[in-house]
Amino acid sequence: MKKVYFIVAATLLFLSCGKNADPIPNVGVDFEASTTDPRLLALNTAGGVVLINGYGVAGLIIYREPDGSYAAYDRCSSYKPENKCAVTLDASHLTVTDPCSGSKFSLFDGTPVKGPATVSLRTYYVSVSNYEIFVSN
Repeated sequence: MKKVYFIVAATLLFLSCGKNADPIPNVGVDFEASTTDPRLLALNTAGGVVLINGYGVAGLIIYREPDGSYAAYDRCSSYKPENKCAVTLDASHLTVTDPCSGSKFSLFDGTPVKGPATVSLRTYYVSVSNYEIFVSN
């Protein structure tokens, strides 16, 4: 009887090791800059957004939410992330578009608002302290 329980437990364990829900590769992110950095001037107002290259898989998106808090995402599209296609900012500054597939993602929460993507952009932690902004995972 113990063998049956072991086999069932082992089978469940192997079945639970399916695909990762986040298809974007996990790379270390440790971005830090002064809030007065000229690259971040757009973040001085709610709805402001900046694109930062050289971090994450395809760069970072930092968005100043209407309530004054911040959100940060990887620019790598979640649709076929192996292509490392960097999303671009739309004119509305409310969405970003994957130029490779046409998928659109909301800057409010990173979710896809137009397919073929079905998975959100990878999010990062953001904190602000003493006029410094930190983005990490």
